[in-house]
Amino acid sequence: MKTELSFFTEPCVRVIDGRAAADYLLVSIGHRVQQAGLTPGLAVILVGSDPASSVYVRNKGRCAQACGFLSRQYDLPETTAESELIELIERLNVDPDIHGILVQLPLPRQIDPHRVIQAIEPAKDVDGFHYRNVGLLAAGNPGEALVPCTPLGCLHLIRQQLGDSLSGRHAVVIGRSNIVGKPMANLLLQADCTVTVLHSRSQDPEKLCRQADIVVAAVGIPGLVKSSWIKPGAVVIDVGINRLEQADGTARLVGDVDFDDVYPVASAITPVPGGVGPMTIAMLMQNTLESAMRLNGKR
Repeated sequence: MKTELSFFTEPCVRVIDGRAAADYLLVSIGHRVQQAGLTPGLAVILVGSDPASSVYVRNKGRCAQACGFLSRQYDLPETTAESELIELIERLNVDPDIHGILVQLPLPRQIDPHRVIQAIEPAKDVDGFHYRNVGLLAAGNPGEALVPCTPLGCLHLIRQQLGDSLSGRHAVVIGRSNIVGKPMANLLLQADCTVTVLHSRSQDPEKLCRQADIVVAAVGIPGLVKSSWIKPGAVVIDVGINRLEQADGTARLVGDVDFDDVYPVASAITPVPGGVGPMTIAMLMQNTLESAMRLNGKR
């Protein structure tokens, strides 16, 4: 009796390893620093003692040192006046050893984050939040801008899965924040994607999202995106970092995508944690190196 072969037909889903991608990029940055013969300088300013912010700042400092950068951390008290913070930024703006300035958000209530961000020299604004950098990106000149780190990391992961040519693919960005949603949409537009941005006023977001080849979720709602939102074979990038309290008093991090539900449908998906997060820090290092190269006339 002839035995017929049976084939496993479930989509081959890849969990995108953001840590591995970031590590590879950081090694590359370290090599480029040595080849360029310069020492990029990164200054990170922390106002107050928010535990999560303190961890982020320490991680950025360690990463900068591992890449061969000069790393400076400025820890300011919670009561720091806005004028004091801006005065420090102005000193760093003209410091030739510093090529990247980052002010860790959120800031205490007495400080206007918009005024602080606009006080940073645009060429040293490695977060990519200054209006000049925002405008250059929106105008289609990302090569002249410093691009926000998280969307830049997302694009890197998307290209890893789909290659350099994203032309004609339909991308849906869920969320329209200035930090992720809007710059992500601009980057995808410049990659010749057809881009839809979903937000709190969008009608029938599930239907719109289900049309996408690429989904980037950055809205801050735990588990919002279910399998019914995803076209089979889509690449799903989850930017959300939401802390859920457990019955035993501990907390766990989850994304905006219901990972277990979406996993069987997507062709590739980022986990939380371990997906986009490590790429954000790696892209910060890339922006700092890029700034150092430009300011030293090596670009």
